[in-house]
Amino acid sequence: MEEELERVVRGIVEGRISLHKASEILGNENAAALARRLALERMLGVTLSSIGSTIIDFEELKGRNIENPIGAVQVPLGVAGPLLVHGDYARGEYYIPLATTEGALVASINRGCKAITLSGGARAKVVHDGMTRAPLIWTPGVEEAVRLIRWVEENKQLLREAAESTTRHGRLVDIEPYLAGNMVWLRFVYTTGDAMGMNMATIATRKAIDTLLANYPGEARLIAISGNMCTDKKPALINAIRGRGKTVVAEATIKRRVVEEVLKTTPEAIDEVNKAKNLLGSARAGSVSYNAHYANIIAAIFIATGQDPAQVVESSMGYTWTETRGGDLYISVTLPSLEVGTVGGGTRLPTQREALSILGVAGGGEPPGTNARKLAEITAAAVLAGELSLLAALAAGHLARAHEKLGRRR
Repeated sequence: MEEELERVVRGIVEGRISLHKASEILGNENAAALARRLALERMLGVTLSSIGSTIIDFEELKGRNIENPIGAVQVPLGVAGPLLVHGDYARGEYYIPLATTEGALVASINRGCKAITLSGGARAKVVHDGMTRAPLIWTPGVEEAVRLIRWVEENKQLLREAAESTTRHGRLVDIEPYLAGNMVWLRFVYTTGDAMGMNMATIATRKAIDTLLANYPGEARLIAISGNMCTDKKPALINAIRGRGKTVVAEATIKRRVVEEVLKTTPEAIDEVNKAKNLLGSARAGSVSYNAHYANIIAAIFIATGQDPAQVVESSMGYTWTETRGGDLYISVTLPSLEVGTVGGGTRLPTQREALSILGVAGGGEPPGTNARKLAEITAAAVLAGELSLLAALAAGHLARAHEKLGRRR
């Protein structure tokens, strides 16, 4: 085996063997990863021993998560909590796993968790659940485009049966039509069980479109299975308005005493910062999202729990609202497009699965879908904690001091 490994390494270095061919020649993804890594070290004059230090079995990831592997990168993992959550699916105290390299982030979220828990906890609710895929269809003109839309409306059951024949847990909820001139987008909306569901929605939609094209009596052809009306991995108002994945709200009423003692400011000051910064500031900047730093918390949870990091783009859109109520502070976060799952994708990786187990959501729920919704509620509550803490730091004038203390070691 060592001689064969060396032959492949030399072949890669000399350009006779491509990176992906190493798997085929060696017949084992772990050996192929080693060969690629050794070849890169020789070609580039670098040492990749840290990248090579991983518990991942690449044989398990073949055809699922990665191509041309050479090892793995590590991101520090911290934990914040306990955070008391009162949701339809998440009920109790949770410790939030956060993978980040930003000093002060975990500490800030931890402080927000404390303030929320001391005030009786966060209420969280999934108000909409629907993963989307929107194919783009060409027709010769607007008359045909309208006929096609009408045909789809009349034949939804036919398309539903075709789509659902590809999946055990996916259910077609709706088909939303949009048009521009002669072009038609059909935004298919699915519930996807405990999977985030992007691949499930794509495969199901392809089957439905094949059925449409085989049965529609007019002139139409598929331009692309994804026509950017979904919208995946790009900021878009349609996700903010119509929702994609889970639309989740988390809220809490923070007692004045807790605001003053834990957050070192007042409810009135936090309310003023939120409305001046998050609302007016975001509007003046032309933002489509009105919050302080949802992406910080979403990205840290996504990396920790094996979600698709690229979907932080739309998952971190959202709106923070505050009010003063009888001397206390009401605060809520609304995430219209939170895309999370507990099965599939990166959730099967060993460390990510352990992070999900910290939250009690590893694997599929019973009934299906309950674990993904539970994760969505916990995530929204964690975003609430992070948002509360940052707004308080800004109100108290402590932001720069915290980053100097925890994010810049002297």
